[in-house]
Amino acid sequence: MPSEKNISLIDANVILRYLLKDNAELYAVAEKIFNGVMEGKVKVLILESVVAEVVYVLQKLYNVSRKEISEVLKELIELRGVKVHNKRQMVKALEIFSTKNLDFVDCLLCAYGEGNQVITFDRNLKKCISAR
Repeated sequence: MPSEKNISLIDANVILRYLLKDNAELYAVAEKIFNGVMEGKVKVLILESVVAEVVYVLQKLYNVSRKEISEVLKELIELRGVKVHNKRQMVKALEIFSTKNLDFVDCLLCAYGEGNQVITFDRNLKKCISAR
């Protein structure tokens, strides 16, 4: 956990309501939070598991394209008030996700595979890692 004070963990449903704008009441709350983030008044921490859940919901339930998911989430995690552990690997995983037919968690593993050994039986993940 970051040692910064006044940082809030943010749940996938807040991110989803903000991106999807499918519930006016919840979107208004999420928008206020993210406006605060963009203005530097609010700091949030987005866990990798939360990003994975957002990716899954957008892809499987809302049929959003890999490319669009990658682009919007990269923009979101690059906001000044957004903290993500291992941001470089997260951005790389989102880039991999946009071009490869891998589950997002495998994309994370591939991104972390640079400089680390990844033990897997998954052929596609092995290909991703060896291509790096």
